[in-house]
Amino acid sequence: MSRILSPCVGVCSTTVGDNVCRGCQRHDQEILDWFGYDSEQRTQRMRELDALRSDVAGRWLYVHDEAALAEQLTRHRIRFREDQSALSRAVELLRVGRTRIRDLSAYGITPCSGGEELEPEQLFSRINDEIMVEAAKRANNEVSPAGHPPDATQDDAGKRKD
Repeated sequence: MSRILSPCVGVCSTTVGDNVCRGCQRHDQEILDWFGYDSEQRTQRMRELDALRSDVAGRWLYVHDEAALAEQLTRHRIRFREDQSALSRAVELLRVGRTRIRDLSAYGITPCSGGEELEPEQLFSRINDEIMVEAAKRANNEVSPAGHPPDATQDDAGKRKD
C-alpha cells in the first residue's frame, strides 16, 4: 500500500481549540476529511498550501540557492517533497530550525526588506502569523462538505471565539 500524501507535521493545534492548524494550515474539517479525499484532491490541496506559504514567505525572504536549501534540509532530516516550492521548503526549515539557525545565507535564504534585522525565530513568527491569517480567511470562505457555510465561531487567526 502506498503512503498517503499529507501536509501534517505532527503539531496539530486543532486539538487545543484552533480551527486552523498552526502546523499544516489545514482547517479542522479538512483534517477530518483528508483520508476521504482522492489522490488528486490531496495533491491539489498540497499545491494550494505550498502556494500560501510561498506567497507569504516571499514577502519576507527569497531563496538564493535552492541546492543549498535542499542540502541543509536533507542534512538536518527535515522532510520535504521534490515538487514543493523553495519558499515553502524555507518555511519548513524555519519552523524546525528557527532557534538554532544563525546564518540564513548558509541555508540558501536571504531576508527581504523588513526582515534583514530579524533573528530567524522572529522571522518565522512573522511569516507564520501571516500564513495563519491567510489560512483562516480561506477556511472562513469555504463551504463544508455538507453544503453549509463554515462555522463563524473563529477570529481572523483561526482561534475559536468562546
